[in-house]
Amino acid sequence: MLAPGLLARDLRTSATVVIIRAPAKELQCRSLVQTNAPFPPCSSLRRRKRPRHLEPLVQAVAQQEQKGLSHAGSSSTGKQRVVLLGSGWGSISFIKSLPKNIAQKYEITMVSPRNYFLFTALLPAAAFGNVETRSIIESNRKLIQGKGTYLEAACTAINTEAQTINARFPRHAGLPEHCFQLPYDILIVATGSVNNTFGIQGVKEHAFFFKSIEDAMALRQRVCECFERAALPDTTPEQVRALLTFIIVGGGPTGVEVAAELHDLLEEDLKKYYGSLVTESARVLLVELGDHVLSSYDRAISEYTSGLFQRGGIDLVLNSRVTAIEENRLTIKDAQGQEQNIAFGACVWATGVAIHPLAKHLQQQLPAQSHFRSIVTDSYLRVLGSDSTIWALGDAATVDQPRALERAEELFDQADPNSKGKLSLAELQTIMQAASKEYSHLEEHARFLAGKVGLKRWGGMVAGKLQSNSSSNGAVPQGVSYGGLESLDETCQVTREQFKDILKSIDKGLRALPATGQVAGQQGKYLAKTFSDTAVKSGIDLNRDSKVQPFRYKHAGSTAYVGSDRAVFDLPKLGTVTGLGAGFLWRGFETYRQISFRNQCLVVSDFIKTKIFGRDVEFGQAEEEPSSLVKY
Repeated sequence: MLAPGLLARDLRTSATVVIIRAPAKELQCRSLVQTNAPFPPCSSLRRRKRPRHLEPLVQAVAQQEQKGLSHAGSSSTGKQRVVLLGSGWGSISFIKSLPKNIAQKYEITMVSPRNYFLFTALLPAAAFGNVETRSIIESNRKLIQGKGTYLEAACTAINTEAQTINARFPRHAGLPEHCFQLPYDILIVATGSVNNTFGIQGVKEHAFFFKSIEDAMALRQRVCECFERAALPDTTPEQVRALLTFIIVGGGPTGVEVAAELHDLLEEDLKKYYGSLVTESARVLLVELGDHVLSSYDRAISEYTSGLFQRGGIDLVLNSRVTAIEENRLTIKDAQGQEQNIAFGACVWATGVAIHPLAKHLQQQLPAQSHFRSIVTDSYLRVLGSDSTIWALGDAATVDQPRALERAEELFDQADPNSKGKLSLAELQTIMQAASKEYSHLEEHARFLAGKVGLKRWGGMVAGKLQSNSSSNGAVPQGVSYGGLESLDETCQVTREQFKDILKSIDKGLRALPATGQVAGQQGKYLAKTFSDTAVKSGIDLNRDSKVQPFRYKHAGSTAYVGSDRAVFDLPKLGTVTGLGAGFLWRGFETYRQISFRNQCLVVSDFIKTKIFGRDVEFGQAEEEPSSLVKY
């Protein structure tokens, strides 16, 4: 019997053989095995009999082990060991953006329990058959090939002092779990976030989350089985109504797209096969805490989406919060405190994210970390308190941003060299644009002040701080309301105190970057450029390196599919785009964004096939077959 974990190549057949047999005590992950990937420890092999054709490989692995597997310092090759945790948007963007020769500079190891990248933007489409799941995933090994190594395992602990991580190969496909330890010089945390239940009873037990392929397929099967159960001859009308009620909690982009794709499935495909069950009994409900859906988008988009949903038959339950979820029943409370119970066939929980347990574990080891939702980094994405040995990006991280109010006096004097005591909107826009190089959250406001259209979108928060120079005593001129957007024009001026109030209001609204793939993707590209241009190591001072600039997020816009071949775009410079034309653009845009040419071809093929042949509605199946049934 060979030692556990041996990866051997049969020199006669060129077949790769993995031997996993190990003592029972190792299966419980009580003792960790230290390794310098990709070579597992094999000391015991030299004391056991083995086939002669394996001798060259075993000797090579043994020589690698004899070079030493220290926890600290560089590897035996002299390269910095970079361990990357996660395989989401941030990680894959980092890997793809690295140059092909990066292996000459770093030893990169990606560690993730999921051995593929998932294009989450099309997960709602995959859940209901608009595209196939295989079309929106790509192998981690294919993406990292030539640049590093991939290990299928979940990181369970980080030791910041020893600079090691503990990882576990999960119990899967009949194989036992296996734990090992991996040293690092540089650790990149991109583990993302987890679902936030907000402490509501029954969410984990009775609702479907929507973050993975498994979640999407489970929901798809549940919907199919709800219709099959409702179609049985002895199902009562009350049961049919409950079975065919599908609730989505959360009015953000994910919730809206899930509701839209589900509604398309009902109207375009299931209606052909289930007839009156769809037209008379099936319904889709979208529950949102606020007073409108897609609250992070322009209000015009929210109103367009709401109108489209209401005309199409999707019920919006606004200003309502979920108080409890029981088996097949949801309890909500509206703004007036009235409770309502709704029976359902399936409930999707698509609202809120929480800090990943691993990120929370890391925070406990670093005194500088206290954020409730994510790991805090500096503007270079280095984790505060880690001495540049740990970096973080994506949903797992939030960038610590300085407050502009601290320099309000200096900025005002810079914009008012003649000491007039007031700034015009043009001068206000200029100083905000200049200050945005240091305070990036001012850039959006400077952009809005640049034109009439943007000025209208700036918001009443700042509008109330301005006064017109047409009124010498500061009184509001007749017919003008400075609490509204219509009052903002080139005649407005801002005093020193009003300027401070504006910066205070803007700083108060300063928030973490949104937990989106767009942010994580930009951070991954930024980090790849940093690692390519600089020899990253512990204690590196990037402030003195002119090649590396702080990370700046540039919002490219937002989009969402809203059903019936329609989509919405919220673009910084162009404004809003909605309708059938936007739906066509959305398909092209999501196809273009695929991680590989293979995925692009598969996605466009799926879109075409769905339009011609429809969606697959035979996904569900019974879990067991009673032994008393007669088999034909």
